[in-house]
Amino acid sequence: MLTSTKQSNPFTILLVDDRDENLLVLEELLDNGDRQFIKATSGNEALKYALKNDQIGLIMLDVQMPDMDGFEVAKFLKTNPKTRDISIIFVTAINKEEQYVLKGFEEGAVDYLSKPLDSNVTKAKVNVFEQLWFYQQALKRSAVDLATINKQLEKFVYIVAHDLKSPLTGLITLLHLLESTNDSHPVGQSELADYVGDLKEAGYHLSTMISTILEYSRQSIDQQASEEVSVSELLAQTSHLLFPPKHIQIHIIEPMPVLYTKKVKLQQVFQNLLSNAIKYNDKAQGQIDVGCNDKGDFIEFFVRDNGPGMTNEQQIHLFQLFQPSGHSQRESSTGVGLNILKMLVEEQGGTLRVVTAPGAGCTVLFDWRK
Repeated sequence: MLTSTKQSNPFTILLVDDRDENLLVLEELLDNGDRQFIKATSGNEALKYALKNDQIGLIMLDVQMPDMDGFEVAKFLKTNPKTRDISIIFVTAINKEEQYVLKGFEEGAVDYLSKPLDSNVTKAKVNVFEQLWFYQQALKRSAVDLATINKQLEKFVYIVAHDLKSPLTGLITLLHLLESTNDSHPVGQSELADYVGDLKEAGYHLSTMISTILEYSRQSIDQQASEEVSVSELLAQTSHLLFPPKHIQIHIIEPMPVLYTKKVKLQQVFQNLLSNAIKYNDKAQGQIDVGCNDKGDFIEFFVRDNGPGMTNEQQIHLFQLFQPSGHSQRESSTGVGLNILKMLVEEQGGTLRVVTAPGAGCTVLFDWRK
């Protein structure tokens, strides 16, 4: 692990001494073919290099220099947030009395080397600091990876909530219809059987979705199994389980392809698009058309409605998380849905596009790899 890391980010040492010959000797002593060296002949020059280069892992700092000595340089480095974490080894010809050693540690040194330098001791100490620096870089990368994973988990939670909401809302609506029946509004046996059948189907669908989500969470994207999917059957099932109001008609324009793909992801896209088209439709007779075009390696699907459409300003926020979509004052939205769809479509190598204008309905097009 350390070898590959060194190749991408070589260990950089800042050598600071007011005598050029000392810098050359120190570089020759420490050069192992992989390290990079920056040489400074004054404290001011050292500070300039340290502030500009965030790859410096160690500073070999001479104590006795004119204008600004090593103690002053170390003090400035440790008070600046950009440089305070750089390890410093003091190199000095001052006598070894305890007071000088303690002063060095007080100003931020992590180690001390006395001139004349012992080559074996010097190499060994630098090797230790080099290993520590690479471990620190690995920890920083791990922290970044963890932050990325946390963001992915947040998105996953919203995918789950968004996809479960639609069939659950339909199920609750049916229960309310049954609850509101009374002697003045009796439900016939046949109608009651239909209601119960729809409730059972919605319940089974929710159970299947939960099982699929649990399986999804156990597998990486590459490991998720593809299967043969009849898009016509998938759309018919998805449309039915969204329980559209009677005044909204969903028309599937045949023929639809049969794809070898990850069914859950394609279902997520259609479910979200159809759900939005139903939810935001403001017409007395709502019409939603679903169709496709063959584009070679991709199928271009579209979901077209005759709803209110959107302004240019509303379209700007369409794919942003936690921004209201602005379709309607009657509904609130976190803006998660289309952001998720965009991510799922882009996983296929395709794009998601919206064609709309105020009062002219909305058409959402997306590419799905065959």
